[in-house]
Formats: sequence, structure tokens, C-alpha cells
Amino acid sequence: MIILGIDPGFATVGFGVVEAAGGRARMVTCGAITTPAGDPLPARLLQIDTDMTQLLETFRPQAMAVEELFFNNNITTGISVAQARGVILTAAQRQTVPIFEYSPSQVKQAVVGYGKAEKRQVMEMTRRLLNLKAVPRPDDAADALAIALCHARSSTSRLSALDPATPGTGRYAVRR
Repeated sequence: MIILGIDPGFATVGFGVVEAAGGRARMVTCGAITTPAGDPLPARLLQIDTDMTQLLETFRPQAMAVEELFFNNNITTGISVAQARGVILTAAQRQTVPIFEYSPSQVKQAVVGYGKAEKRQVMEMTRRLLNLKAVPRPDDAADALAIALCHARSSTSRLSALDPATPGTGRYAVRR
């Protein structure tokens, strides 16, 4: 299964493509979509959409795993990230790629085995699980790989007996 992991952002969108089979995973590629700080909001959102569409068409993932939005104290940044996240989800929906969303603690639990793990622990376990020489850079790309690994591990659990009723809605129906 080819999984596209996404760490949503506005200035930087981390992505990681993982191939998972038989309880093992390998990194196909990772990187970041960046948007110029001086560009207006609509231009930046269009850049994210264009690059996401290219990623989806190039790698043809069977699933896209996206980290749920986490708001910190800066609501203005959160709104921009939410808009970018909407563009990311729309691009996947347009390509009919099933979307799976995970909270930061779910990602930590799946990768490290502890839902309150520190970022450095998640990055190191991601490196080890993918048998990489170094932690991928930028951090957003490493985070995206961890999100893809989270889905790879979750999709082989009992959760795999569930199918999305409507891709991207978070509602599930039991497979018959």
C-alpha cells in the first residue's frame, strides 16, 4: 500500500510517501511544499493545491494520512493552516484518494508506543522504523513520514475491518 502522509501547514506542508506491506514500511520519498511569505493568501493556497495535485498524480497513493489540526495560542496562524488543510483535503478528494485523519497523540502512540512522546523520540523512531541513516529534513517531512507510518500501523490493526463510509468524513461503516 502506498500511503501519502501530510503534515499540514501554510508556509510549509510536509509530505512523506511510504510503501507498507507485510508489517514493514519503506520510505519512497519525502519533502515539503513551501509557499513564499510575501505572496497573498489565494496565491499560496493555489500553490499548495497545484503541488498536492502533482504529488497525488505522481505517486497514486491508496491512502492519504493527515494530521488533525492542532491550535496553539496563535489563532491567526491556525486559521491560515486550516485553510491550507482544506485545500489539501480537497485535492485528495478530487483524486478520490481515501483520507484518514490522526491526532498528534495517535501518531505518537503508533510510532513510539507512547501518546505523550517528545518530538525527538518520534523523529528517531521514524528513522529507525524506515531504516534511514538520518532523520529526514525538514522537520515537517519527518512529521509527515510519522503520520504515514501511523496509518500503516493502524490499517493493519482491527481498524482495517472498517471502511470509510464517505472518504474524508471521518464516518465509518463496518465492512460486510
